[in-house]
Amino acid sequence: MGPHPAVAAIRLAVRRVLHDVLNEQTAVDLSGRTASDGTPAGRPAPGEGPGHPAAPHSPGARPGGTPSEQHRPLVLVACSGGADSMALASALAFEARKLDIRAGGVTIDHGLQDGSDSRADEVVSRLRGLGLGPVESVAVTVGRAGGPEAAARDARYAALDAVAERHGAAAVLLGHTRDDQAETVLLGLARGSGIRSLSGMAAVSGAAGRYRRPFLQLDRQTARKACLVQHLPVWDDPHNTDPSYTRSRLRHEGLPALEKSLGKGVVEALARTARLSRDDADALDAWAANAEEASRDEAGQLECAKLYALPPAVRSRVLRRSAIAAGSPAGSLFARHIEEIDRLITGWRGQGAINLPGRVEAQRQGGRLVIRQG
Repeated sequence: MGPHPAVAAIRLAVRRVLHDVLNEQTAVDLSGRTASDGTPAGRPAPGEGPGHPAAPHSPGARPGGTPSEQHRPLVLVACSGGADSMALASALAFEARKLDIRAGGVTIDHGLQDGSDSRADEVVSRLRGLGLGPVESVAVTVGRAGGPEAAARDARYAALDAVAERHGAAAVLLGHTRDDQAETVLLGLARGSGIRSLSGMAAVSGAAGRYRRPFLQLDRQTARKACLVQHLPVWDDPHNTDPSYTRSRLRHEGLPALEKSLGKGVVEALARTARLSRDDADALDAWAANAEEASRDEAGQLECAKLYALPPAVRSRVLRRSAIAAGSPAGSLFARHIEEIDRLITGWRGQGAINLPGRVEAQRQGGRLVIRQG
């Protein structure tokens, strides 16, 4: 008799991601070998192959450990102790044993609740009980920039990046589900954001594709059921039901109201919208990257006439890319800023420089758009 359907679903989702990680690691190793010794990809180097173990310091090897460990990629799971991330941790532990992968875990103590350090220690114990290793807890200090939710997220990802770098992890798995994706799309709609925001969370994101989200096609109930049938203890964060948080209100009031008015299937439809929007946004971003290069003169300045000829969706992306490249923080650069820059192109009447976040300014000079530090 096979596993419960919920358990089978989470394991399959993780298995697919782990296979992607292994394939990418193989490609990197083969590329490194070709660059270092000229051996064609896919062909054993001299002295390797059956009966000839690989040299302990071959490309991509990590310091320390046995030669076999050095070539086994490490995948970490970010775990809060909640149902989604505990289900993810259990699936990683199960699937990693069947593949040539090391599996570890990390939990982040945001220090926002009494006893958070003790709960973090409990999560560490549970992860080790699943057979994961290395496992650690990292305490962070949450600032105030962007509001409590954004500040906690920034602190969390900074800590996860540091842990991944320290251990040389090939990937970090995150437990976001289809329900989380639907909430993200609605939050983007409420802000009046563009198509990139409506595309929600990517299945693969971060530097070199570090972050993977295996559960974006699974609902929250599947993850919780998988924990229940496996007798995995879970912790329900009280912040998730605190109405002072926007996402919490959306989860417990907004989405249920939409489903009551529009019928079941709202979450699936929003998640599908995210996938379709991401494809469109990726295509537009690629177009904008090429258009930006083509719009520059020999001195590297943007020509206003060429920018004017671009479709608005492409031109706005070119302007945003240029502002960020000049030093304007992406998180502080809003649609209104891009619209003001755009008026230098499409509504030129001799207006002065536009002040942007990060002490960056944009101005039109002699038919050129100049964006630089003020």
